[in-house]
Amino acid sequence: MPELPDIMVYIEALESRVLYQRLEKVRLASPFLLRTAVPPIKSAEGRKVVSLRRLGKRIVFGLEGDLWLVLHLMIAGRLQWKPPGAALQGKVGLAAFDFAHSDGSGGSLTLTEAGSKKRASLHLLEGAEALATLDPGGLEVLEADLAAFTTALTARNHTVKRALTDPRIFSGIGNAYSDEILHRAGLSPVVMTSKLGAADIERLHAAVCATLDDWTRRLRDEAGADFPKKVTAFRKEMAVHGRYGQPCPVCGTKVQRIRHASNETNYCPRCQTGGKLLADRSLSALLKKDWPRSIEELEQPRGKG
Repeated sequence: MPELPDIMVYIEALESRVLYQRLEKVRLASPFLLRTAVPPIKSAEGRKVVSLRRLGKRIVFGLEGDLWLVLHLMIAGRLQWKPPGAALQGKVGLAAFDFAHSDGSGGSLTLTEAGSKKRASLHLLEGAEALATLDPGGLEVLEADLAAFTTALTARNHTVKRALTDPRIFSGIGNAYSDEILHRAGLSPVVMTSKLGAADIERLHAAVCATLDDWTRRLRDEAGADFPKKVTAFRKEMAVHGRYGQPCPVCGTKVQRIRHASNETNYCPRCQTGGKLLADRSLSALLKKDWPRSIEELEQPRGKG
């Protein structure tokens, strides 16, 4: 699932292409993508994009007239910038947003989603209050000091992995970058937040900021002036995420993993768990109690569930 660094680089690429440009047409190939009926999607057409922002893992297009077009890419949703009027791509093409530039040029932002489970969503909302209903309410870590981070982290007792990836606690962090954060902090993914000391929390806060900043910069540099093409949760430069069985870049120990339902957590047993392998029945029971049953449940806005 695209997370904070990926979403930020998407938004930066969109700013140079659609900000203050007119959305001429919205083409939907899948009726299941659009999750709202009022206002009708046609009412977005003909309006200029006056702002772009991130809302958790969502991309928000602010349109003239206080309308908000909100995209959630979920796991497999991806965006591409194509020539004007580009055709939708077979079964994976869900939507296209055609923009007209003031100089007579333009382009089409297309949304694709691989796989049979179509989870990506599009909302069109009117007014700031309606937009706020989609906000999971998590803390914006890069804008928060250590005290605010500590309060959010310790408000509920979860495994630290769950706390980092809960959008109602922290904004924009998912499975991939939480693995990288915990490795950088030298913390076990299953330690309970109530067991973390002040030094642990300070180290975790620093790791969150450094990891998100570092990867945003890396992805920005990779894209350059082009639209991001390689948005993926698995990158060879990552320390542990998606690197099961490969050597930890710090100590050389083979990266291990925990599997629970459709989730996988990667960690270094030497750097993070004191040499202990996290693969027993008691761990599975812990994760079952502390982990949501589905991605949809994890991504629910504040106040729902």
